[in-house]
Order: sequence, then C-alpha cells, then structure tokens
Amino acid sequence: MMNKNLLSVLVVLTAGLMLTACQKNDEGVGPAEQAGRKLDQVTEKTGRELSKAAEEAGEKMSQAAREARTKIDAASEQAGEKMEQAGQKLKESDNKSEEGKSQEEKTK
Repeated sequence: MMNKNLLSVLVVLTAGLMLTACQKNDEGVGPAEQAGRKLDQVTEKTGRELSKAAEEAGEKMSQAAREARTKIDAASEQAGEKMEQAGQKLKESDNKSEEGKSQEEKTK
C-alpha cells in the first residue's frame, strides 16, 4: 500500500513538473521555445562576429600586402639605381682604359 501511494505521488509530481515545463508564459511562448530563440540569437550573433573578424583579418592582410608591395618597389628602385651607378663606373673605367691605350700608342 505504501508503494502504491508513493508511486501515485511520484506520478502526480512528475506530471505536474511536465505541465509546468510546457506551460506558456504571457507571450504564449514555452520554455523550450524560449531556449530555441536564445540559441538562434546566440548563433546569429556568433555568425556576425565571425564574419566581422574575417573581414577585419582580410583588411589587415590587404594592408600588409600593400605595404610589402611599396617596400619591394622602393627596394627595386634602389637596386636599379645602384646598377646604373655600377654601369656608369664600368663605363668610366673602360673609357680611362681606352684613353690609356691611346696614350701608349701615341708614345710608341
């Protein structure tokens, strides 16, 4: 008899909890639907934040690429100038060498 009463009380309590969990609030929304809405909100917010972070990372990468391109262009220009200077020195050296040969031929 005790087990039957205990079982009856447990069944009534369980049913009461189930009904309470499924009851809707003033807005007509139950706890499961509220949890689902919260999950949707969190998912949307996380998606927006990830998109924003990806966009910012892309912008930083583009900026770094532009800066690298500028530095490479400047280094290339400097290298070109140095090559021109070296070529000019070679030409001057060649001219001096030619002048020396001409002087030797005149003295012979």
